[in-house]
Amino acid sequence: MTELRTSEEPRRTPPAPPVSYDEFLEWADEDVRAEWIDGKIIAMSPASVPHQRLVRFLSTLFSAWVEEQTAGEVFLAPFQMKLDVRPSGREPDVLVVTEAHQDRIRDSHLEGPADLVVEVVSPESGPRDRGEKFYEYEAAGIPEYWIVDPEREQLEVYRLRGDRYKGVFMGAEGRVRSDVLNGLWVQAEWFWQRPLPNVLDVLSELGLV
Repeated sequence: MTELRTSEEPRRTPPAPPVSYDEFLEWADEDVRAEWIDGKIIAMSPASVPHQRLVRFLSTLFSAWVEEQTAGEVFLAPFQMKLDVRPSGREPDVLVVTEAHQDRIRDSHLEGPADLVVEVVSPESGPRDRGEKFYEYEAAGIPEYWIVDPEREQLEVYRLRGDRYKGVFMGAEGRVRSDVLNGLWVQAEWFWQRPLPNVLDVLSELGLV
């Protein structure tokens, strides 16, 4: 059972740096939005309702496809991904772990890179998502990285070619396909609709229901 924190309960003070990753995991709980970078705990802003709706929409599509294809497992924040590059403990909005890398899954985090990572851009996260996280994920060897920017109405998909990310061209119809998810395609305009499309309608269009 998840322990509920009342409004009167003070949040525990984070340990002073340098903090080991194990210490970070011990301090953090399901209510904490934070990442671990170079032995420091970096607090993250709370997610907005539109952000959460878009993350849930994406994770539902991915999960349905993965289940149909038996192609792995989908996780969403808050779930940590530990990378050895800096080192860091990142908390992507959505991540996919294929069947080939199920051994990386731990009870509390993913020990190593995911196969596909999605970051939904918030007002304060854009420079980080396109900057340090981009280069970190590239160096860690994450095969596919999606940046979904609702404010700009931009979907950026990058695939690892050698040791560098290359942007994926989106066709005139506005569709982009995922290599990691065995050809799953999405229509970029789905993500900018308000309200978001009915998930069952989208799954039907994808041939999953």
